[in-house]
Amino acid sequence: MRTELITIPTDTTPLDGAYHQPDGGATAGAVLFFHGNTMNFYVGAPRFLPPVLTRLGYACLAFNRRGHDILGIRNSRAAEGAAYQLTHEAIADNRIAAEWLAARGYPHPVVIGHSNGGMLGVRHVVDHPRTPALVLLSAGRGGATSVERGSASGLLAGDRFEEISAQARALVKAGRGRELLLMPGWWYVISAESFLDRLTEVPDTIALAPRITCPVLCIRGDQEARDRYPAEEFQSRVAGPCEVEIVSNCDHFYVGREDVVAAIVSSWLARVTSSYGYHPDQTRSAGLG
Repeated sequence: MRTELITIPTDTTPLDGAYHQPDGGATAGAVLFFHGNTMNFYVGAPRFLPPVLTRLGYACLAFNRRGHDILGIRNSRAAEGAAYQLTHEAIADNRIAAEWLAARGYPHPVVIGHSNGGMLGVRHVVDHPRTPALVLLSAGRGGATSVERGSASGLLAGDRFEEISAQARALVKAGRGRELLLMPGWWYVISAESFLDRLTEVPDTIALAPRITCPVLCIRGDQEARDRYPAEEFQSRVAGPCEVEIVSNCDHFYVGREDVVAAIVSSWLARVTSSYGYHPDQTRSAGLG
């Protein structure tokens, strides 16, 4: 595997990432990774899956959305990160990264998304219906009730949901939408405008499922809540073929079970490309790569 650190420009903050290619060149197409909320391209699935998938002949692009990590700086003291993330920017980032791959000869990559990246992956595939396959790793339910439901379980805003919601609305109304609020249950800190964005703009994976026609693999750890990560419900709603795998002794981040998850994903992809007639040449732009 050959790894190249890359930077993809946007209209604001650029997207940093890693482009992994098989030593002999890609022969099976490409994979586009969407990381989980407050995560990045060098942890979790975007880190442990490329070494396996490049051995199958896939080129892999893992990248940071503008909403990566929680907070950070780049080349000044101006803060960036997931505390400020907005859904429309995340959707645009995924599209921009896909365009970067298309310019290198892969206009229709396989999409693999973890957690929030899975929810965004569903939306991306709806917007890009020629996607050959989708892997959802513990994808959340999403939708307009996701923050309130999470808070009721002690996550996100916890028992301060109404208080933080009112505070966020007041700050946005006053033109102070980037002011940070503490989140007692999860993610710890978030801007007022990002909090309100999550109340209305996060993709609803179940509502979007009937618009997905490509083969889908849904994975969930057995330590994760079925309602929060509704693989079986998604399977019942999706328009195309869908398989569900529940990994034993496994949490949301697949700690200690990375090899198991990698084996499931790689064997499924190999089977899907054979069963559904998908061929890497179908993903290549004429005259490129």
